[in-house]
Amino acid sequence: MQLDIEEKPQLPNATTVLVLGILSIVLFCFFGWVLGIIGIILGNKSRKLYSKNPTGYTGYGSLQAGWIMSIIGLCVSGMYFIWTLIYFLIWGSLFMTIFGNMQ
Repeated sequence: MQLDIEEKPQLPNATTVLVLGILSIVLFCFFGWVLGIIGIILGNKSRKLYSKNPTGYTGYGSLQAGWIMSIIGLCVSGMYFIWTLIYFLIWGSLFMTIFGNMQ
């Protein structure tokens, strides 16, 4: 007996968003913010498509996981940028104070 099971298509960009989310966390100190933004944008497009027809697609779990990881990667990249900025401001002001008074 053979059943006619209709195979649903994968959500577009679900795997791409998942990979971008993972890479945005792993590469946070280089260009994770770019990967995070791209992952969020692509994820939002696919989420809107899924919300119009939830029974017509598969792969929503991987899309959701990638979208959340893209947000986390963007936040971690932002915190790293702020930390680096504060670090250089503190050291820069320290060196300016030390070497500025040597005249």
